[in-house]
Amino acid sequence: MTSPHAPVLLAEVIEALDPKPGDVIIDATFGAGGYTRAILERGAEVVALDRDPTVQPFAEAVARDFPDRFQLIRTPFSGLAEAFEESGKAKLDGAVFDIGVSSMQLDQAERGFSFMRDGPLDMRMSDEGQTAADIVNTWDHGPLAHIFKLYGDERQSGRVATAILRRRVEQPFTRTLDLADVVEKALGGRRGAAIHPATRVFQALRIAVNDELGELERGLEAAEATLAPGGRLVVVTFHSLEDRIVKAFLTERTGNAPGGSRHAPVAVETRKPSFDLLFKGAREAGEAELAANPRARSAKIRAAVRTDAPAWGAAKGRGA
Repeated sequence: MTSPHAPVLLAEVIEALDPKPGDVIIDATFGAGGYTRAILERGAEVVALDRDPTVQPFAEAVARDFPDRFQLIRTPFSGLAEAFEESGKAKLDGAVFDIGVSSMQLDQAERGFSFMRDGPLDMRMSDEGQTAADIVNTWDHGPLAHIFKLYGDERQSGRVATAILRRRVEQPFTRTLDLADVVEKALGGRRGAAIHPATRVFQALRIAVNDELGELERGLEAAEATLAPGGRLVVVTFHSLEDRIVKAFLTERTGNAPGGSRHAPVAVETRKPSFDLLFKGAREAGEAELAANPRARSAKIRAAVRTDAPAWGAAKGRGA
Protein backbone atom coordinates (compact mmCIF):
# COMPACT_ATOMS: atom_id res chain seq x y z
CA MET A 1 0.00 0.00 0.00
CA THR A 2 1.42 3.38 -0.98
CA SER A 3 1.21 6.56 1.07
CA PRO A 4 -1.88 8.66 0.21
CA HIS A 5 0.06 11.90 0.56
CA ALA A 6 3.63 13.15 0.37
CA PRO A 7 5.21 13.72 3.79
CA VAL A 8 6.14 17.35 4.28
CA LEU A 9 9.81 18.41 4.57
CA LEU A 10 10.90 14.79 4.07
CA ALA A 11 14.41 15.62 2.84
CA GLU A 12 14.94 18.06 5.71
CA VAL A 13 13.67 15.56 8.27
CA ILE A 14 16.00 12.82 7.05
CA GLU A 15 18.95 15.21 6.93
CA ALA A 16 18.27 16.31 10.50
CA LEU A 17 17.73 12.77 11.84
CA ASP A 18 20.71 11.37 9.87
CA PRO A 19 19.57 7.74 10.42
CA LYS A 20 22.24 5.07 9.98
CA PRO A 21 22.22 1.24 9.95
CA GLY A 22 21.81 0.05 13.52
CA ASP A 23 20.16 3.26 14.75
CA VAL A 24 16.77 3.12 16.44
CA ILE A 25 14.39 5.95 15.56
CA ILE A 26 10.95 6.72 16.94
CA ASP A 27 8.48 8.06 14.37
CA ALA A 28 6.00 9.54 16.84
CA THR A 29 3.42 10.26 14.13
CA PHE A 30 3.42 7.24 11.84
CA GLY A 31 0.35 8.20 9.78
CA ALA A 32 0.75 6.62 6.36
CA GLY A 33 4.41 5.81 7.01
CA GLY A 34 6.14 8.38 4.82
CA TYR A 35 8.90 9.31 7.28
CA THR A 36 9.15 5.73 8.53
CA ARG A 37 9.84 4.29 5.07
CA ALA A 38 12.52 6.88 4.35
CA ILE A 39 14.21 6.11 7.68
CA LEU A 40 14.05 2.37 7.08
CA GLU A 41 15.52 2.81 3.62
CA ARG A 42 18.57 4.34 5.29
CA GLY A 43 19.07 1.10 7.23
CA ALA A 44 17.82 2.18 10.66
CA GLU A 45 15.15 0.51 12.79
CA VAL A 46 11.85 2.29 13.47
CA VAL A 47 9.53 2.14 16.44
CA ALA A 48 6.43 3.92 15.12
CA LEU A 49 3.76 5.48 17.33
CA ASP A 50 0.22 6.49 16.43
CA ARG A 51 -3.06 6.65 18.33
CA ASP A 52 -5.13 6.49 15.15
CA PRO A 53 -6.41 2.92 14.55
CA THR A 54 -6.95 3.57 10.83
CA VAL A 55 -3.18 3.58 10.16
CA GLN A 56 -3.01 -0.19 10.67
CA PRO A 57 -3.12 -1.13 6.94
CA PHE A 58 -0.18 1.17 6.24
CA ALA A 59 1.73 -0.34 9.17
CA GLU A 60 1.08 -3.84 7.87
CA ALA A 61 2.43 -2.83 4.45
CA VAL A 62 5.60 -1.41 5.99
CA ALA A 63 6.02 -4.52 8.15
CA ARG A 64 5.87 -6.72 5.06
CA ASP A 65 8.61 -4.70 3.38
CA PHE A 66 10.80 -4.35 6.48
CA PRO A 67 9.81 -7.30 8.70
CA ASP A 68 12.79 -7.19 11.06
CA ARG A 69 13.26 -3.46 11.58
CA PHE A 70 9.78 -2.05 12.16
CA GLN A 71 7.06 -2.14 14.81
CA LEU A 72 4.00 -0.01 15.49
CA ILE A 73 2.75 0.79 18.98
CA ARG A 74 -0.63 2.50 19.45
CA THR A 75 -0.10 5.41 21.79
CA PRO A 76 -0.21 9.21 21.83
CA PHE A 77 2.94 11.32 22.23
CA SER A 78 2.71 11.19 26.01
CA GLY A 79 3.29 7.42 25.90
CA LEU A 80 6.62 7.67 24.06
CA ALA A 81 8.84 6.60 26.96
CA GLU A 82 6.64 3.63 27.83
CA ALA A 83 6.39 2.62 24.18
CA PHE A 84 10.16 2.65 23.78
CA GLU A 85 10.51 0.46 26.85
CA GLU A 86 7.88 -1.88 25.42
CA SER A 87 9.82 -2.09 22.14
CA GLY A 88 12.70 -3.80 23.92
CA LYS A 89 15.30 -1.59 22.25
CA ALA A 90 18.37 -0.57 24.22
CA LYS A 91 19.15 2.92 22.89
CA LEU A 92 17.10 5.62 21.18
CA ASP A 93 19.05 7.52 18.50
CA GLY A 94 16.34 9.83 17.21
CA ALA A 95 12.71 10.90 17.39
CA VAL A 96 10.59 12.76 14.86
CA PHE A 97 7.22 14.44 15.42
CA ASP A 98 4.88 15.68 12.67
CA ILE A 99 2.31 17.78 14.52
CA GLY A 100 -1.35 18.34 13.67
CA VAL A 101 -4.00 16.67 11.55
CA SER A 102 -2.91 14.86 8.41
CA SER A 103 -4.38 15.37 4.96
CA MET A 104 -5.29 11.68 5.11
CA GLN A 105 -7.51 12.35 8.15
CA LEU A 106 -9.03 15.45 6.57
CA ASP A 107 -9.94 13.46 3.48
CA GLN A 108 -11.93 10.90 5.51
CA ALA A 109 -15.38 12.48 5.89
CA GLU A 110 -16.35 9.93 8.52
CA ARG A 111 -13.65 11.28 10.87
CA GLY A 112 -15.38 14.65 11.13
CA PHE A 113 -12.28 16.82 10.82
CA SER A 114 -13.35 18.77 7.75
CA PHE A 115 -15.98 21.48 7.39
CA MET A 116 -15.92 20.85 3.63
CA ARG A 117 -17.24 17.27 3.84
CA ASP A 118 -20.36 16.09 5.63
CA GLY A 119 -19.67 13.57 8.35
CA PRO A 120 -20.25 12.83 12.03
CA LEU A 121 -18.95 15.58 14.32
CA ASP A 122 -16.18 13.43 15.80
CA MET A 123 -12.61 14.78 15.28
CA ARG A 124 -10.94 12.17 17.51
CA MET A 125 -7.53 11.00 16.36
CA SER A 126 -8.08 7.84 18.39
CA ASP A 127 -11.30 5.95 18.99
CA GLU A 128 -11.53 7.01 22.63
CA GLY A 129 -12.63 10.07 24.60
CA GLN A 130 -15.04 12.94 24.01
CA THR A 131 -15.98 14.00 20.51
CA ALA A 132 -16.41 17.46 19.02
CA ALA A 133 -20.17 16.89 19.25
CA ASP A 134 -19.82 16.29 23.00
CA ILE A 135 -18.04 19.63 23.36
CA VAL A 136 -20.39 21.81 21.32
CA ASN A 137 -23.49 20.18 22.83
CA THR A 138 -22.48 20.27 26.51
CA TRP A 139 -19.88 22.94 27.22
CA ASP A 140 -20.97 26.31 28.62
CA HIS A 141 -20.53 29.58 26.76
CA GLY A 142 -17.35 30.64 28.55
CA PRO A 143 -15.28 27.49 27.92
CA LEU A 144 -16.45 27.32 24.29
CA ALA A 145 -15.52 30.94 23.61
CA HIS A 146 -12.20 30.40 25.38
CA ILE A 147 -11.05 27.52 23.19
CA PHE A 148 -12.24 29.26 20.00
CA LYS A 149 -10.09 32.25 20.93
CA LEU A 150 -7.10 30.40 22.37
CA TYR A 151 -6.80 27.51 19.92
CA GLY A 152 -8.40 29.08 16.86
CA ASP A 153 -7.58 32.77 17.24
CA GLU A 154 -11.22 33.45 16.46
CA ARG A 155 -11.77 37.15 17.19
CA GLN A 156 -15.55 36.74 17.42
CA SER A 157 -15.40 33.68 19.64
CA GLY A 158 -18.17 34.92 21.93
CA ARG A 159 -20.57 35.42 19.04
CA VAL A 160 -19.89 31.92 17.73
CA ALA A 161 -20.39 30.38 21.19
CA THR A 162 -23.69 32.24 21.56
CA ALA A 163 -24.92 30.96 18.20
CA ILE A 164 -23.99 27.38 19.09
CA LEU A 165 -25.79 27.50 22.46
CA ARG A 166 -28.88 29.04 20.91
CA ARG A 167 -29.09 26.41 18.16
CA ARG A 168 -28.36 23.36 20.30
CA VAL A 169 -31.42 24.09 22.46
CA GLU A 170 -33.54 23.34 19.39
CA GLN A 171 -31.47 20.44 18.08
CA PRO A 172 -28.08 18.97 19.14
CA PHE A 173 -25.22 19.10 16.67
CA THR A 174 -24.28 15.78 15.08
CA ARG A 175 -22.86 16.64 11.63
CA THR A 176 -19.91 18.69 10.43
CA LEU A 177 -21.68 20.69 7.74
CA ASP A 178 -24.45 21.60 10.19
CA LEU A 179 -21.96 23.15 12.60
CA ALA A 180 -20.05 24.83 9.77
CA ASP A 181 -23.29 26.42 8.54
CA VAL A 182 -24.16 27.79 12.00
CA VAL A 183 -20.65 29.22 12.44
CA GLU A 184 -20.71 30.77 8.97
CA LYS A 185 -24.04 32.49 9.65
CA ALA A 186 -22.84 33.67 13.07
CA LEU A 187 -19.87 35.36 11.45
CA GLY A 188 -21.96 37.04 8.76
CA GLY A 189 -21.25 34.71 5.86
CA ARG A 190 -18.14 34.51 3.71
CA ARG A 191 -18.21 37.96 2.08
CA GLY A 192 -15.03 37.32 0.10
CA ALA A 193 -13.11 35.85 3.05
CA ALA A 194 -9.83 34.17 2.11
CA ILE A 195 -10.63 31.20 4.33
CA HIS A 196 -13.92 29.54 5.28
CA PRO A 197 -15.45 31.21 8.37
CA ALA A 198 -15.54 27.86 10.19
CA THR A 199 -11.81 27.18 9.77
CA ARG A 200 -10.71 28.57 13.12
CA VAL A 201 -13.57 27.01 15.08
CA PHE A 202 -12.95 23.56 13.60
CA GLN A 203 -9.23 23.87 14.33
CA ALA A 204 -9.95 24.84 17.94
CA LEU A 205 -12.35 21.93 18.44
CA ARG A 206 -9.85 19.45 16.97
CA ILE A 207 -7.08 20.68 19.27
CA ALA A 208 -9.38 20.51 22.31
CA VAL A 209 -10.77 17.06 21.47
CA ASN A 210 -7.29 15.56 21.14
CA ASP A 211 -5.47 17.68 23.76
CA GLU A 212 -2.93 18.28 21.00
CA LEU A 213 -0.89 20.96 22.74
CA GLY A 214 -0.72 19.05 26.03
CA GLU A 215 0.28 15.90 24.18
CA LEU A 216 3.00 17.81 22.34
CA GLU A 217 4.46 19.15 25.59
CA ARG A 218 4.42 15.71 27.21
CA GLY A 219 5.84 14.11 24.07
CA LEU A 220 8.78 16.50 23.98
CA GLU A 221 9.51 15.81 27.63
CA ALA A 222 9.28 12.06 27.03
CA ALA A 223 11.71 12.33 24.12
CA GLU A 224 14.11 14.31 26.30
CA ALA A 225 13.96 11.59 28.95
CA THR A 226 14.38 8.74 26.45
CA LEU A 227 16.88 9.91 23.82
CA ALA A 228 20.47 8.74 24.28
CA PRO A 229 23.27 11.32 24.30
CA GLY A 230 23.81 12.31 20.69
CA GLY A 231 20.22 11.34 19.81
CA ARG A 232 18.36 13.77 17.59
CA LEU A 233 14.96 15.39 18.12
CA VAL A 234 13.21 16.64 14.97
CA VAL A 235 9.80 18.37 15.03
CA VAL A 236 7.66 19.55 12.11
CA THR A 237 4.85 21.96 12.94
CA PHE A 238 2.10 23.58 10.86
CA HIS A 239 0.67 26.16 13.23
CA SER A 240 2.08 28.98 15.35
CA LEU A 241 0.63 27.48 18.55
CA GLU A 242 2.57 24.26 18.05
CA ASP A 243 5.74 25.97 16.86
CA ARG A 244 5.67 28.28 19.87
CA ILE A 245 5.67 25.28 22.22
CA VAL A 246 8.56 23.60 20.39
CA LYS A 247 10.55 26.83 20.21
CA ALA A 248 10.04 27.52 23.92
CA PHE A 249 11.00 23.96 24.84
CA LEU A 250 14.22 24.04 22.84
CA THR A 251 15.07 27.57 23.93
CA GLU A 252 14.83 26.51 27.56
CA ARG A 253 16.51 23.14 27.20
CA THR A 254 19.45 24.56 25.25
CA GLY A 255 20.09 27.15 27.95
CA ASN A 256 19.12 30.06 25.71
CA ALA A 257 16.07 31.27 27.60
CA PRO A 258 16.21 35.06 28.19
CA GLY A 259 17.44 36.08 31.61
CA GLY A 260 16.31 38.90 33.84
CA SER A 261 17.38 42.52 33.58
CA ARG A 262 19.51 44.36 36.13
CA HIS A 263 16.26 45.79 37.52
CA ALA A 264 14.58 42.36 37.81
CA PRO A 265 17.23 39.65 38.08
CA VAL A 266 16.20 36.01 38.00
CA ALA A 267 17.63 33.04 39.84
CA VAL A 268 20.61 31.49 38.09
CA GLU A 269 19.63 28.26 36.29
CA THR A 270 21.90 25.53 37.58
CA ARG A 271 20.74 22.78 35.25
CA LYS A 272 22.92 21.98 32.28
CA PRO A 273 21.41 22.15 28.78
CA SER A 274 19.80 18.85 27.79
CA PHE A 275 19.91 19.74 24.07
CA ASP A 276 22.13 21.56 21.60
CA LEU A 277 20.44 23.10 18.58
CA LEU A 278 21.20 21.34 15.32
CA PHE A 279 20.58 24.62 13.50
CA LYS A 280 19.33 28.01 14.62
CA GLY A 281 15.68 28.90 14.33
CA ALA A 282 13.20 27.08 12.13
CA ARG A 283 13.58 26.03 8.52
CA GLU A 284 10.79 26.03 5.96
CA ALA A 285 9.99 24.23 2.72
CA GLY A 286 11.77 25.29 -0.45
CA GLU A 287 10.11 26.64 -3.58
CA ALA A 288 10.07 23.27 -5.32
CA GLU A 289 8.21 21.55 -2.49
CA LEU A 290 5.80 24.45 -2.10
CA ALA A 291 4.93 24.18 -5.77
CA ALA A 292 4.38 20.44 -5.55
CA ASN A 293 2.74 20.30 -2.12
CA PRO A 294 0.73 23.36 -0.98
CA ARG A 295 0.32 21.78 2.47
CA ALA A 296 3.98 22.59 3.10
CA ARG A 297 3.42 26.35 3.02
CA SER A 298 3.01 26.68 6.78
CA ALA A 299 5.41 23.90 7.80
CA LYS A 300 8.44 24.58 9.97
CA ILE A 301 11.14 22.21 11.16
CA ARG A 302 13.24 22.54 14.32
CA ALA A 303 15.88 20.09 15.47
CA ALA A 304 18.29 19.52 18.34
CA VAL A 305 20.81 16.97 19.62
CA ARG A 306 20.57 15.42 23.09
CA THR A 307 23.46 16.18 25.40
CA ASP A 308 24.62 13.93 28.24
CA ALA A 309 23.00 16.19 30.87
CA PRO A 310 20.07 14.88 32.93
CA ALA A 311 16.58 15.52 31.56
CA TRP A 312 14.87 18.58 32.99
CA GLY A 313 11.53 16.81 33.30
CA ALA A 314 8.04 18.29 33.26
CA ALA A 315 7.55 22.02 32.78
CA LYS A 316 7.13 24.12 35.89
CA GLY A 317 3.56 24.28 37.11
CA ARG A 318 2.49 21.13 35.28
CA GLY A 319 3.74 18.62 37.80
CA ALA A 320 6.11 15.74 37.29
